[in-house]
Amino acid sequence: MPLPVTRSTLGSLVLIAAVVGSGAAAFAYTAGWLSPGRLTPAKLVDALAPPGGPAPGHRRNHAKGVCFTGTFEANGAGTALSKAQVFASGRYPAIGRFNLGTPDPTVVDATVRVRGIGLAIRTPDGQEWRSAMIDVPFFPVATPQAFYDLQMASAKKDDPDAMKTFAAAHPEIAAFGAWAKDAPFTASYAEERYNGINSFVFTDASGADHAVRWSLVPAAQPAPVSAEDLKAKGPDFLAQEITTRVASEPQRWTLEVTVAEPGDVTADPSKAWPDGRRAVAAGTLVVDRIIAEPDGPCRDLNFDPTVLPAGMRTSDDPFPAARSAAYSVSYNRRTAEAADYPRHPTEAAK
Repeated sequence: MPLPVTRSTLGSLVLIAAVVGSGAAAFAYTAGWLSPGRLTPAKLVDALAPPGGPAPGHRRNHAKGVCFTGTFEANGAGTALSKAQVFASGRYPAIGRFNLGTPDPTVVDATVRVRGIGLAIRTPDGQEWRSAMIDVPFFPVATPQAFYDLQMASAKKDDPDAMKTFAAAHPEIAAFGAWAKDAPFTASYAEERYNGINSFVFTDASGADHAVRWSLVPAAQPAPVSAEDLKAKGPDFLAQEITTRVASEPQRWTLEVTVAEPGDVTADPSKAWPDGRRAVAAGTLVVDRIIAEPDGPCRDLNFDPTVLPAGMRTSDDPFPAARSAAYSVSYNRRTAEAADYPRHPTEAAK
C-alpha cells in the first residue's frame, strides 16, 4: 500500500523535482529489452533534455565534467571474489571523469546536488572494466520505467500534484528525498564517496559466484560545507579545485567491494544493503592528472557499465543493461554533433 504523502514530505518532493529536473537524479536509465510501446532508450534520453533542448555535442546527462588519468593499484584481496586480472596485485592504467548530474554543461556547480565519477581500467590481458558511480547511496526508484515516469512527473511544472501522485505510487523515493535534503555537501570531488549502486556478480577462480556492489572511498577527509558557502564560490569551482589539488598531490580512493548475503535484494538499486556486510578493500585508485574535457582522454569515452572483464557479469538488476542502451543513444547523438562541441576551454567561454 502506498505511503500517504503528508505535509512534512511535500517539501522533499519539491526538492526531488528540482533535482530530477536538473538531471541530478543521475544516470540515464532505460531498458533496451522493454517493449517499444512502453519505453525505449531514445524515449528516455529525450526525457532527460532540459526545456531548451540538449546541449549539442555533449552527454545527455552528466554533461559537465573534467577528465583525469591515473592508476588502479590492486592489492590482490579482490581475487577472493573475482578472477578478473584487474584484482591481481599490480598497477593498471585508469582513465576517468569527475562530473555533475545535469544535462547543462554550463550550470553553476553549487546548484547541482549529485556528483559522479566515470572510470575505465585496462589490464594487460586486453580486457577493460568500465563503471559509473555517484555520491548517492541508493537510487531514487526501483525500475527503469519508474525512472522515466519520474522524469515525466518532474517536467509537469503546471501540475502541482504530479510529484505527489508519483511519490504515492513509488514510496521508495522518500529515502532519496531525505538524502537530497539533508546529506552534507563538500567543496571537492576528492572528498566524495562514489557508489556503484547496481548489483553485479563476481566469479572467483573456483567458479563460485558472489553478488556485489562497490564504492570508491576517499582518502581525503570530507569537510562538510553549507549550501550558502558553496554559492559564494565560482561557477566552475569543482574542476578548478580538483585541478589544483591533484597538481599538488595525487588523490586516492579505496575500492571497497561489498558482498551480499542471502536474502539481500540485488534487483532493486533503491534498496541499500544492511550495514555489516562483508567489505573487501581491493585496491586504490590514484588520480595523478586532471585534464580539461575538451582536450582530455575521457571526452569520447562511453562509461558503459556492461563493459566488464571475465570474472564479472551483470546480475538480475535491470539497470546496467538499461543504462548501456541509453548511454549508446547519448553517445551516438553527441558524437554526431562533434562539430558543435567546443574543442578547447577558451572556446567554451565564448
